[in-house]
Amino acid sequence: MKKLFLTFSIILFLDQLTKFLVRTGMNLYDSIPVIKGFFNITYILNPGVAFGLFSHVNHDISRVFFIIISLIASAVVFYLLITEINFKFRSYAYTLIIAGAIGNLVDRLIVGQVVDFLDFNIGRYHYPAFNVADSAVTIGLTILAIDLIFFNKEVSNENKT
Repeated sequence: MKKLFLTFSIILFLDQLTKFLVRTGMNLYDSIPVIKGFFNITYILNPGVAFGLFSHVNHDISRVFFIIISLIASAVVFYLLITEINFKFRSYAYTLIIAGAIGNLVDRLIVGQVVDFLDFNIGRYHYPAFNVADSAVTIGLTILAIDLIFFNKEVSNENKT
């Protein structure tokens, strides 16, 4: 459990630190090329969820809605973490998902929207900007899917009594 808490703490710290540095060191919509034509640090605010989904919805309504959803989702994933703590990969997946959800929840509470800044382009394709929290959720969901598909161990009937 200590390693999971450490993982959670590191992800949340890195997420909030990078967002703080972007918010305080850049103006909204500023972009700094890191790898020309491929990767930029671009400061944007996302009122929606991942990849700007639902960003067209009324800001006040969506903010409250996404705060409530984040709290409920974090509580459900935390419950899964506690009940499935013996599944190592799954536990880390849940930890990453919770850290990411809380990281973006903190933004909604403090800033009112989520700070995104990792901005990738491949040719003419522009990938929606994201942040460390989004990365943690995506990696966590990927690990969870792999674990459930390939490593899911059912409890035998003998152990259920």
